[in-house]
Parts: sequence; C-alpha cells; structure tokens
Amino acid sequence: MDTYHRGSVRGKESTLGRKHTNYSTEFRAEAVRLAETSGQSIRSIAMELGISNESLARWIRLAHERPAGTPLDEDERAELAELRRRVKVLETEREILRKAAAFFAQETERTR
Repeated sequence: MDTYHRGSVRGKESTLGRKHTNYSTEFRAEAVRLAETSGQSIRSIAMELGISNESLARWIRLAHERPAGTPLDEDERAELAELRRRVKVLETEREILRKAAAFFAQETERTR
C-alpha cells in the first residue's frame, strides 16, 4: 500500500506539484522580445510558448531591472540630464503659477 509522505506518495511520483522546468537564457530573452514586439497579450504568448503567463511576466520584469550599482550608458545619462532640466523648468513654472494665483486671489479680495 502506498502512503503519503512529505508531498509525495512513497514509491510513486506525486502529481500534486508541477515539475520545475529550467528554460535557457536565450529562450527567456526571445520570449521577452516576442512579448514586447508582437502586440499580443502576455497570456496569449505564454500559451503559444507553453509556459505560464506568470513566468513570462516575471521574465519581462526581470529583463527591465538594472542591478544595483550598474553605471548608466551614454543614452541614459543624456536622458537623465534632459529629464532633470525639464523638472527644473516645470518647478519654475509651478512657482510662477502659484505666485500668480496668490496675486489674483488678493486682487479679487480687494474688489469685493
């Protein structure tokens, strides 16, 4: 008689858990590229490839993460400088609008 023992049946392989499959780095990269360029949903691509959509979503997320301490490349540095410049402009515009709103609020109070 087979007995249950720590997630498996003695003498038999358990069918309760899924078998963990290791996919090659190339397969994962190609799956991510396909998901990003095909215009199809993650779910449909995962079904086509025979993988779970959770796995594909995780691979996509990991592909976009940068390891801590990794230096920026030239394009990223240029983009960062442009974004910082844009933030300064927007902060200046916001400050001008805040002062203008305060000024006009005082003017409307005087005319009442």
